[in-house]
Amino acid sequence: MLCEAMCGLAVTIQDGKAPRIEGDRDDPFSRGHVCPKAVALEDIRLDPDRVREPCVREPGREGWRNVDWPHALDAAADSLASVVKAHRRDAVAVYLGNPTAHNGHALLGAGVLLGVLRTKMRFSATSADQLPHMLVALEMFGHQALIPVPDVDRANFFLCIGANPLVSNGSIMTAAGIERRLKDLRARGGRLVVIDPRRTETARIADEHHFIRPGSDALLLMAMVRTLFEDKRVAVGRLGVSARGIRELESAAEPFSPERVADHTGIPADVTRRLARELAAASAGVVYGRVGVCQQEFGGLAAWLVVVLNAITGNLDRAGGAMFTTPAIDLVRLGALLDQRGSFGTYHSAVRGLPEFSGELPVACLAEEIEAGNIRALVTIAGNPVASVPNGSRLAGSDKCCNWP
Repeated sequence: MLCEAMCGLAVTIQDGKAPRIEGDRDDPFSRGHVCPKAVALEDIRLDPDRVREPCVREPGREGWRNVDWPHALDAAADSLASVVKAHRRDAVAVYLGNPTAHNGHALLGAGVLLGVLRTKMRFSATSADQLPHMLVALEMFGHQALIPVPDVDRANFFLCIGANPLVSNGSIMTAAGIERRLKDLRARGGRLVVIDPRRTETARIADEHHFIRPGSDALLLMAMVRTLFEDKRVAVGRLGVSARGIRELESAAEPFSPERVADHTGIPADVTRRLARELAAASAGVVYGRVGVCQQEFGGLAAWLVVVLNAITGNLDRAGGAMFTTPAIDLVRLGALLDQRGSFGTYHSAVRGLPEFSGELPVACLAEEIEAGNIRALVTIAGNPVASVPNGSRLAGSDKCCNWP
């Protein structure tokens, strides 16, 4: 059994129930790792609020009424068609939740639906999660899927910032059995350093853990960049002439000395300098940033600086550093065939003028677009935006959306 297409599960069944759900230690990929989503599967299955058959809420009637599938599908289609006819295609919005990306049927079905609706009001969990990494990949490497990930098995200095791989199993990095891998890193003489405002499970097994003030990651990373230029330790290695903008980077980093940013980050200047020097001196070092880096005002800048640090220390796309993968499904080549490498800023939201990314608007503007009357119908697939996106409480109280299929 798979959870998030990553975690193999061992499920004990007794009298039609699952009293025990744990990681399958014999699974060749996850090797016993399990996340909170997996162990909660039985709670979800037995949840009294779980919808087990289609239902509709009709004008003039209170509550929900169970219906059969043909009735439900016809009602949704008729409602969407009426909104498009009365307003326009962009009056219909679609939100795709995280599980969509881990379900082949959902991906295929959502793609067909979006192709039929042809609406620009597309939203997903991406903009509340990994979008900064994808934007950096698009701008630096030409494709949103070209995200370098740590070669943890050959690294000997691992700087983990805003991430908790012991729980996430290495989000985006997707390194099965990450706890064992990190322990092996330390056992072979390597060092694990965690930068996080919380003492996470990963921080508890690290050689060092430094608390950082939330939202100041970009300042810390830029101060590390400044240190490397100051010490004349910048070496792009095999990147050679393909590494452009080095002088501009040095100029941009100049104002951000470790001493100047220390009060903002909460990390002493001498620690910042030492970490930068240890990264540069390591024979195989890598910086890894995740959700904590992304979910802040300067998330795009911080995600870019993670790649920059790997690049200017010669650790980009080399063994033990941050490497480009050879996936089972080559999304870059597939995207080239479909002419889909990603896009940014080709159109903007109506209320705040926020830019699209890869055909989606930031989910943070969903509520305001509904309140402004720009969205008249919302389709959600495998998601609960009221509970999981910014301004979700405003979605719960909105009466602006006149049709909710």
